[in-house]
Order: sequence, then structure tokens, then C-alpha cells
Amino acid sequence: MSDDRHSRLTDAHADIDRAGHVPSTPQTNSPVYRLAFADDDFLCREELRPVRLQLELLKPQLMLDEQGIESTVVMFGGARIPSPANKDKARTKTLADLSHFYEEARVFAKEMTQRSLATQGRKHVVVTGGGPGVMEAGNLGAVDAGGASIGLNIVLPHEQAPNEYVTPELCFNFHYFAIRKMHFLMRAEAICVFPGGFGTLDELFEALTLIQTGRMEPVPIVLFGREFWKTIINWEALSDAGTIAASDLELFHFVDSSAEAFEIIDAWRPAPTRDTLPGRE
Repeated sequence: MSDDRHSRLTDAHADIDRAGHVPSTPQTNSPVYRLAFADDDFLCREELRPVRLQLELLKPQLMLDEQGIESTVVMFGGARIPSPANKDKARTKTLADLSHFYEEARVFAKEMTQRSLATQGRKHVVVTGGGPGVMEAGNLGAVDAGGASIGLNIVLPHEQAPNEYVTPELCFNFHYFAIRKMHFLMRAEAICVFPGGFGTLDELFEALTLIQTGRMEPVPIVLFGREFWKTIINWEALSDAGTIAASDLELFHFVDSSAEAFEIIDAWRPAPTRDTLPGRE
């Protein structure tokens, strides 16, 4: 069968253009007359949420496929962590002290992007949330290596603009957090988590939960900043309480440098998959 199966139907863009040149009458000026797919008011109705969810899942999927991107390395981290050059402007001393992780994120992303370039940019492509802080450092590292990187931005009251280092053709904007998180993980072959706040914690625990419950294939998860992560979360207490299994503490690794992270990623092998979850037979 010929691959021109779509050419027999009128192009949607052409119909949008034609619809804009009809005579002006009470009928054609009515909002009801607008083409459904070109009617923003209609698409934003409450009842159209399932369609918007589908569109938000499909658009980045198609764009990434067209760019030939097969796998990614995810970099999560705080938007408020400054670069070392701007640490004097940090809101707190702790944020200033964490500024060296901006540089670690940049160095890590640069080396990972160099690996990506060896695959013609198809694998190991760095993906961040596209914002400032650690996200900016990740996209900057990719630029330093001369490669591309992905930014998955989201509309927020603050800090919503993408940083200048995201590859424009790979800079996406989201309305739904859930769909955005799916795109972070769908192609992920490693997840690096730098110090951050609620958003970073949400992204980390989403990934851990999906792997713990067998809803996602295991990938190496590295947490940059031993002291930070062990201070804000008492991981062993969760295991001691029995709310997680002791083996769940092996789903992630603490590191303090890019070199340590690469050692873990390069040596990582998935553990045998558990056939059943605790308490199930």
C-alpha cells in the first residue's frame, strides 16, 4: 500500500485558512461555527480535559520520535540553587553552600552529552525541567559539550520560563504535572537527583514508587549530596518501621560528585525482579 494514505483528505491547515475567508454573517461569526480543533474556547472546556491530556502526552512523544531520541538521562534538582558565581545572592546560607552542585550538574551533563554525541544524539540525551538552578546547569552542560538537551517546562506562577540553554526544538511546555512526569520517565535510562524542594522530592518518590511496585523497569537512581539527603529524610527509619522493605534502600545510591555518579551508572545492573509485592501471593 502506498504511504500517501493521508493525502486524499483535505489538509486541516487548509480548512482553517478557508474558514477564515468566508463571508461575515451572524452564522459564521458565531463561536459555534468555528472548527472544533481550531476553537481554543472549546478545547479549554472542562469536558475536554481527556482530550487535552491526550494531546499533552502525544505532542512531545511525536516530536522526540521525529528527532530520533531513543533514551534519556534525567536530571532533577532545585530551581533555587544558584551557580557558584551567584551564591552571594542566595536566599539562605544553605542554598549558597549547595551552589557547588550547580557545577556538578553542569559537569555531569557535559560528559553525558559527550556520550550522547557518540550515538548521534539518539541516546543518553539529558532532560531537565527546563527551569533555573540545577535544571539550567544540566542544559548548560549539554551546550558546553556541543550537544542537544531536552527541557520539560510547566506553567507555574513563578519560575516557569525555560532557561536559555534548552535546545529550542526540544523545549516543551506542560499544563499537567502528571503527563510531564510520564515524559521524564518514559525514555529514562538513569535518574540523577540533586538537592531540591517539594518538586524534586515529588519527582524522586514518584520514580522510586514506580520501580518499587514494578510499574517501571529499574534504572540507576543517584542522589547527589549525601549529607543533604540523609539530613532531610531518615531513610533507615522507614525501613525500621517496616513501611518499606530493607531492600528498597538499594533502589538508590548517594554520591557527592559526577565521577561517583558515572561509576554507579556504568556498573549498574538491574536486580532480579520480584514476582510479587510484599503481602501478595
